[in-house]
Amino acid sequence: MSDTLLELAVVIPTFNERANVPLLIAKLDAALAGRAWEAIFVDDDSPDGTADAARAIGREDPRVRVIQRIGRRGLSSACIEGMCATAAPCVAVIDGDLQHDETLLPKMLDALQADASLDVVIGSRFCEGGCTGEWDSERVAKSAFATKLSRQVLKADLTDPMSGFFMIRSEIARGLVPVLSGIGFKILLDIMTASPRPLRFRELPYTFRVRTEGESKLDYVVAMEYLIALYDRMFGKVVPVRFAMFSAIGAIGAAVHLAVLFLLFRMGGLPFVTGTIVATIVAMTFNYLLNNALTYRERRLKGAALLGGWVSFCLVCAVGAAANVGLAAFLHNVQHGDWRLSALAGIAVAAVWNFALSSRFVWGRY
Repeated sequence: MSDTLLELAVVIPTFNERANVPLLIAKLDAALAGRAWEAIFVDDDSPDGTADAARAIGREDPRVRVIQRIGRRGLSSACIEGMCATAAPCVAVIDGDLQHDETLLPKMLDALQADASLDVVIGSRFCEGGCTGEWDSERVAKSAFATKLSRQVLKADLTDPMSGFFMIRSEIARGLVPVLSGIGFKILLDIMTASPRPLRFRELPYTFRVRTEGESKLDYVVAMEYLIALYDRMFGKVVPVRFAMFSAIGAIGAAVHLAVLFLLFRMGGLPFVTGTIVATIVAMTFNYLLNNALTYRERRLKGAALLGGWVSFCLVCAVGAAANVGLAAFLHNVQHGDWRLSALAGIAVAAVWNFALSSRFVWGRY
């Protein structure tokens, strides 16, 4: 048994980063020489064998551990699981793509150990001395816009609230877990906005590197998740974010329904009933696929389950549509009031019905 107490855990959320695993461990070993540390790879069941690559190193180096998540996806939630899986008093989050500067970790740890009142140390690309490296002007502009948006919910004047490179006291991170949303890829923003008290922080500059192995995970879905995370912090207590997304997609689906019906009935000359049936199937399929990709991304269905989920979704929505028509007709016939209010009541009931049953029987059973 070692007499050296564990000082630091480095949490590394990964997906398809097999080639970078040995490189990152070597860099951590050099940067943290003389410190007691461990690396926790939290892998979302990468098809390229990232978890196996980390386990192979872990057989020879007990400082390397692996959490392989099955059926769960998401960078923020992966970080949360990793931060809860260590006994180290301090925990750092660093990307597995080698774009963060691991040589900054000792300075981060020294800062936390020297100042008991400090809660978190953040690697910043935008404070004095920091740099975004070889980013093009478009990416710099997008990052600046995202930073500006984040200030609407942030409780601190950070230069780089979008940073995914930071170190925090483990007890603070674990204490915040019950109130973290776990949505999206910016766990630092989640932590800073969820804390009931302003966290004391320090920013240290670093230069963002260029990825050399693997592929970037930045895409339209990641951008959407960021906006979803901001919504959750601003309005999530009033209207839950998942229900808001489900309803918004439903509204878009209604527009798709009308567009298809117009093309088939008015432009194509099909009978109205035939056009309506086709438009309904197209709209439900559209809603299902978009909800699968966005609303339930961490539970999204693939393969045979995708087809089975579509059938279940159509059945749920068919019952919801019947409830919509039934309630709207009942209210209109009984109250003889504004037909629009009756229609809205039917739509509201159908939306809640579809959301509740879809969450349980479509994306909750696979």
